[in-house]
Amino acid sequence: MSHFDLLKTDSATGARLGLLRTRHGEIRTPVFMPVGTQGTVKALTPDQVKDTGAQIILGNTYHLNLRPGPEVVRAMGGLHKFMRWDGPILTDSGGFQVFSLAKIRKVTDEGIAFQSHLDGSPVNLNPKSCLDIQDALGSDIAMVLDECPPWPCDRKECESAVKRTIRWAKEFLNHAHATGFLARGHHAFAIVQGSTYDDLRVACAKALVEMDFPGYAIGGVSVGEPEHEMLKQVGCVTPHLPVHKPRYVMGVGTPPQLLKMIALGADMFDCVMPTRLARHGSAFTPDGVINIKNERFKFDEAPLVAGLDNYTCKNFSRAYLRHLFLAQEQLSATLLSIHNIHFFQDLMEQARAHIAAGDYAEWSAAWIARYEAGDKSAADSAE
Repeated sequence: MSHFDLLKTDSATGARLGLLRTRHGEIRTPVFMPVGTQGTVKALTPDQVKDTGAQIILGNTYHLNLRPGPEVVRAMGGLHKFMRWDGPILTDSGGFQVFSLAKIRKVTDEGIAFQSHLDGSPVNLNPKSCLDIQDALGSDIAMVLDECPPWPCDRKECESAVKRTIRWAKEFLNHAHATGFLARGHHAFAIVQGSTYDDLRVACAKALVEMDFPGYAIGGVSVGEPEHEMLKQVGCVTPHLPVHKPRYVMGVGTPPQLLKMIALGADMFDCVMPTRLARHGSAFTPDGVINIKNERFKFDEAPLVAGLDNYTCKNFSRAYLRHLFLAQEQLSATLLSIHNIHFFQDLMEQARAHIAAGDYAEWSAAWIARYEAGDKSAADSAE
């Protein structure tokens, strides 16, 4: 039986309705995955995350390898038991740290040599060890080790990163077969790189598809390039990925970006934005992002979004949330994070419903227009 069922494709766009099966449950796609880098979604308990409607969360191989270490997590029964999350977990490979920690790492064909950002101690990551760590964590979906090129980057540098990404993917997949990782019901996703070079993206996608991974990701977007380039690369890659395999765009994005990428045929997304903005006092609404510390909310009795079914909106006013943030109370981050993650989950639920109904194109265009008009209005009033 296939682990991914494509249930419907929208006739006017490439939007897809799907069902992804994992060792810890089924995932309805399109899906947004909250980020729990170090075994926790910041400021929230696992039950609070689940109450937002989240179906799957992320952990990070690089960070969990440094602390508490894979041997600790394995001894504690795996990441699910360790952090008390009984749903699916996807773990990133640490390849993004090739990009984000560029000053303290060295990349060769054999792997990546880091200096730990915690204490400067040497850390080595290669395709086999990357899988072994994720196996110890008990990941439902393990990401291959890849090299994420920066933006902008010259073509020669990008070609080298793509070649290395393909080589590492093959080594990773062979090890996943050899160790029984895939046979035990785990999934492994390859990652398409190529920066803003369409031909390199396509070549990378084709090489990875030949290896027959359970799923495919588009990496190296949202690394500083303008939005139109990001969407261009997603649109360039998705036609070359298998129809009956899940497609994951890594590290994105804003609500309009997610809807636009769903229309391009993407199924899965993750981003730190909901919790990061919450910690800075910002909340998502259908009319764009609002900053709760704004003076206009001082006496505002309304919830963040009227009618939205989450703990924050059902119980607290904008005025109270503003007070918490200005008083630097930790509850502010918790309540705003609950709302923001639920906002993204509700958006995905609406997207799935409209793909099923056959009117995704019209609905998403109207939703994006309202959101962007609100965001523009807020920006104009702040000037």
